[in-house]
Amino acid sequence: MNLLSYNAQWVLLSTLLLGMAAGVVGVLSYWKRQSLMSDTLSHAALPGVVLGFIAVGTKQLPAMLIGAAASALVGAWLVQWIRSSSRVKEDAAMGIVLSVFFGLGIMLLTHANRMPGGGQSGLDHFIFGQAASMVRSDVMLLAVLAIIVLCVVFILFKEWKITLFDSSYAMGLGLSVKSMNIVYTALLVLVIVIGIQAVGVILIAALMIIPAVSARYWTDSFGRMLLLSASFGGGAGVCGTLISTLGKGWPTGPFIVVTAAAMFLVSLLLGSSKGLLVVVYQRKRAQHKRGTAIMTEQAVEGGRG
Repeated sequence: MNLLSYNAQWVLLSTLLLGMAAGVVGVLSYWKRQSLMSDTLSHAALPGVVLGFIAVGTKQLPAMLIGAAASALVGAWLVQWIRSSSRVKEDAAMGIVLSVFFGLGIMLLTHANRMPGGGQSGLDHFIFGQAASMVRSDVMLLAVLAIIVLCVVFILFKEWKITLFDSSYAMGLGLSVKSMNIVYTALLVLVIVIGIQAVGVILIAALMIIPAVSARYWTDSFGRMLLLSASFGGGAGVCGTLISTLGKGWPTGPFIVVTAAAMFLVSLLLGSSKGLLVVVYQRKRAQHKRGTAIMTEQAVEGGRG
């Protein structure tokens, strides 16, 4: 695919917006300590994708995305139901839902591929992603959904900040923590829905987790973390897409995630807030200052003696 082609520009726009949307929602997951939830719901979306294809008989993106959203929401409800109605912990409930839904999705995918036209439907691309296969109408739909996610996150910035860090104070102000959790789940599902074709159900969770964790190494501010995570996610989307266009049939998702991982490695080492090399340098500098202060104090005492 020609990098300067009209279609390539649309694909780059969609992966840019997808990366930004995944980055900001990933920050919410990070502070809610529910990073595994994104992985769970992304895998839970696969059966819905295949059922959407089976229902209409052809590859129609709106129907498949509706199926993915419904399947992911059922997965989210099951996690909460298992947690509230049993002694199973949340992480174990997520693991159960993830495994069962993904296994069901693979079974349905095998059946769909045996249907007339199923082998040429490109359903396999929803596992690892193939942004280059998207047409303009697909890109427009995904771009609109991504913009909605970004707008909702930033419009409710103050509400997120209060409910994430002090839910008791939020309830005292009259904010509904339950409603904010519903909005959060809806945004999480929406990002998964818009990302499964470009990145795939397996790797979309990484695109939400990695930029947020990378941003944490540069700042302690929630607002700056949102902006940095959006920048890292959008940059990974664009760079990964450009790299994938250099080869014929290269899947986009893995290159986007590898690019995000490279950004994480740089952040891990050089991040101004908690980077490993920065922390080592700060410790050595503090030790040097203490050593200098002790020597100065000893010299002063020696001069008095």
